[in-house]
Amino acid sequence: MKDFKDKVAVVTGSASGIGRAMAEKFAAEGMQIVMADIEPEALTLAAEELKRKGASILAVRTDVTKPDQVEALAEKTVAAFGAVHVLCNNAGVEVIGAVHEHTLADWEWVINVNLWGVIHGVRAFVPRMMAQDAEAHIVNTASMAGLTTAPFMSVYDVTKFGVMALSESMFKEFALTAPKIGVSVLCPGLINTSIMSSARNRQNDYVEKGSFGEMALRFRANLTAGLAAGWPPSVVAETVFEGIRDSKFYLIPAQNKDGIKARMEDIVEERNPSPRVI
Repeated sequence: MKDFKDKVAVVTGSASGIGRAMAEKFAAEGMQIVMADIEPEALTLAAEELKRKGASILAVRTDVTKPDQVEALAEKTVAAFGAVHVLCNNAGVEVIGAVHEHTLADWEWVINVNLWGVIHGVRAFVPRMMAQDAEAHIVNTASMAGLTTAPFMSVYDVTKFGVMALSESMFKEFALTAPKIGVSVLCPGLINTSIMSSARNRQNDYVEKGSFGEMALRFRANLTAGLAAGWPPSVVAETVFEGIRDSKFYLIPAQNKDGIKARMEDIVEERNPSPRVI
């Protein structure tokens, strides 16, 4: 896509962090924005701030784990703006802990948001994008955790590897069946967002939480500090915009790629995984 003015972008998880930064960037480029998030007050505040800057905004409270709500998001988008040109499946949550310490609810919550949320977005919006017969683009938010692994991040890693596999398959498939629809996968690393406090939005369906040991808690503390000192979300938003404009699939903003290279070399050489962290 090269022409963005007055085009329509949908961003999930857009009340804060990377999602909000993407909405702000798209609005600055003259796009019409549909902001979706599970957190109603934060969503309203973010939407009102962009409206005051002159942006055309539709805010839709959406739980991406619920397919009917994502379908409703797609319906409201088309009803309000007539089309959808950019979809950012960005909503995400995390849990940190040893694999045997997680409850079933931990697994279900993170998988249902991080992976099923993307799947629901694809199922709801892709048929509408195809019917438009116009240029469009989908950005699925994975993570460096979709390209590398770390201890105490098994649940999160599983979901992000799933998003990576889905996105690569979509890219190859659309090249054959829907060449007007581009696909990107976003793989940020240490970005200063509030994802470590995502449990504030943990739905009642997933109440039971794991009890984690000292090493997992220490890892969580170190990761939290690393994120707080990380890149601002605006850097990621700029990378996303450029990736859509340039039809680029892998979006890895300003991150050290040594971990990716080490993992790939381990696989090719059939070595045991390197014990590096993130």
